[in-house]
Amino acid sequence: MAFVETSGGARLHYDEIGSGRPVVFLHGWAMSARVWRFQQQLDPACRLIFLDQRGHGQSSPAEGYTVQDFAGDLVAFFEKMELTDAVLIGWSLGVQVSLQAFPELMSRLAALVLVGGSPRFTSSDDYPHGQAPLEVKGMGLRLRRDYQKTMGEFFKGMFAEGEMDAAQYQRIVHEIVMGGRSADPDAVRQALQILSTVDLREGLPAVDRPVLLVHGELDSICPAAASAYMAEQLPRATLRIMAGCGHAPFMTRPEEFNPLVREFLVSLPVYG
Repeated sequence: MAFVETSGGARLHYDEIGSGRPVVFLHGWAMSARVWRFQQQLDPACRLIFLDQRGHGQSSPAEGYTVQDFAGDLVAFFEKMELTDAVLIGWSLGVQVSLQAFPELMSRLAALVLVGGSPRFTSSDDYPHGQAPLEVKGMGLRLRRDYQKTMGEFFKGMFAEGEMDAAQYQRIVHEIVMGGRSADPDAVRQALQILSTVDLREGLPAVDRPVLLVHGELDSICPAAASAYMAEQLPRATLRIMAGCGHAPFMTRPEEFNPLVREFLVSLPVYG
């Protein structure tokens, strides 16, 4: 069990496997690094690093759960670990944290993989690819009323109807949910504000690294149109839509997801 202390007061837990080019995995809201359980054998030629964000998994709670706080932790982690020529793989909220941190991490990154994400979680007059703002507000109210029930419903909502059978769902519950530590409820409630306020669209054209966008066709949490939008704004983007999948295709279809990422990793040049 390994930890890194940041100057911002967070004690970040991580696991790592293998050696070679660093590939850092960043989970989504209210989850932990355990979500990447089926990516642990992704590429034997890479150093796979699975990070718990502050207040999630085995990382400590900390003061503040803004996107700037999460991004600051990520930058500090890269610096403490002396990571260079790395690939950053973010999912859902991890996509927004990755985009927020990119300007400071750019010199350390070879590429990004953005899974099931959006530069702006809520919809607006000029951005129809998100949830209605009232839905995020409603989520906050439901969390205060019945936290466990609301989180259970959110988890089930990540998967599309018919995406997997009962045995596969039980495997995911057993290996990912039951095998990890639940996020700190206060961190979950505070981080929900990121989903209702953050807008990272302006910075997309400045992301000058190769980006692989992977999105489930039937994602009801972050619509696939959000990744299609990012593919148009990012200078070096490749978009892959996974048919029949919801918000977490790397959990339900690792036999499809992992080869997509592996092929992308192999294609990358080595930066100095």
